[in-house]
Amino acid sequence: MTTIDPRDTLPAHSPAAQALQRGREVRQLVPRGSHASFETRDPDVAVDRVLASNAGRLDELVPVRMGRMAASPFAFLRGSAGAMAADLATTPSTGIRVQLCGDAHLANFGVFASPERRLVFDLNDFDETHPGPWEWDVKRLVASFVVASRENGYPEPTCREMAWTAARSYRRWIRSYAGMKALDVWYAHIPITEIMRKVEDARRKTGLRISLQDAQRRDHMAALGKLSQKAPGGGWFFRDKPPLLIRLGEDDVRRSAVPIMRDLYVRSLPADRRVLVEKYRLLDVALKVVGVGSVGTRCYVVLFAGPAGGPLVLQVKEARESVVAPYVRARFRKHQGERVVTGQRIMQAFSDIFLGWTHSPVVDADFYVRQLYDMKYAFDIEDLLPVGMQLTAEVCGWALARAHARSGNPATIAGYLGRGAAFEDGMATFAARYADQTERDHAAFVRGIEAGRIPAVTGV
Repeated sequence: MTTIDPRDTLPAHSPAAQALQRGREVRQLVPRGSHASFETRDPDVAVDRVLASNAGRLDELVPVRMGRMAASPFAFLRGSAGAMAADLATTPSTGIRVQLCGDAHLANFGVFASPERRLVFDLNDFDETHPGPWEWDVKRLVASFVVASRENGYPEPTCREMAWTAARSYRRWIRSYAGMKALDVWYAHIPITEIMRKVEDARRKTGLRISLQDAQRRDHMAALGKLSQKAPGGGWFFRDKPPLLIRLGEDDVRRSAVPIMRDLYVRSLPADRRVLVEKYRLLDVALKVVGVGSVGTRCYVVLFAGPAGGPLVLQVKEARESVVAPYVRARFRKHQGERVVTGQRIMQAFSDIFLGWTHSPVVDADFYVRQLYDMKYAFDIEDLLPVGMQLTAEVCGWALARAHARSGNPATIAGYLGRGAAFEDGMATFAARYADQTERDHAAFVRGIEAGRIPAVTGV
């Protein structure tokens, strides 16, 4: 007689009671405490995975990426999402799928503006988004809290507590969303004003306060002032600051592809957004270095001016296959820019109105498009006292639960997690073990740089 695995039954729209029961049954197959397990491996495996991920990147920027990853174990963790995805594929899996962020470390959460210009807290990086087991995002999140907390000098029990707090917050909020109507879950968002106030009260080591005004000032005018300068005949053009910002000249073949890329991008937008974007005229294009793990991929910033002279700065970022894709059954094989945009729209409470996708015929690569700055703000992780880091863990767990509840069935996950702390205990143990592995991986990586085997440019 064939045994039916409850993980393969009951679709996401199943009645809540059945979904809860399904989640409880999965516990028999994958006990909650089993998530603590992680088999230590040779750190050179991670180094080799990182080096392999340089394939297809711009050769001149690869040393910059290596230098940024060498800065600290947390920087290495940020840049090695692919290496961790391979590790997560070896850990116990519930098989309960959601739309994953794919790179849910704590620095990929922050503040940005909704279309109504309200500030909200949410995930803000979706380069690796892909359907997959929900716990992979949670494991990357909790591991990042231990790595970052150790770098901040917190005692080891406190570091583990940060991971435990993030996991507890996720479990509690998933249970909350499981009791809500699907439409209410979709409209749910995190009230940032109260959160920012609490972080201000928590203080930072410098004694400075985090301000909502800091986020509100990071808009198109801020991008314009930071990246460009006035043109002699009016308008603006990008400053040339190699290797971090490189203007593309009029005769650059990559610039010649911009009109085609713009046409394809406009087609990806809803009809009302097309009308808005078509009001703007192109002024300048530059290649820009961004982040840690993304360094070396093609990322352009494009400067436009509106009919009344107002600026618009869009980021056109290369979209490669998600690092999650090789380790899941249903692999996304269509337009990778569309994958990023769709995943972001599913997971975020509010998405950028300029979000779209395109393709470059010159480099034969997919891209997605978004605003460069849209009142984006992230907590200064290195400057947080433990109470501030704990609050960050709570809101990141909350944001991740809300994002997963939008695509998956939160009742199934809630049924699996239950009411006790077995899940949090397992995740805290996993986080500490993976932090140990990350520190070993980083040390091996630095040794490779010092020995001259890995080209790296630091301080850039």
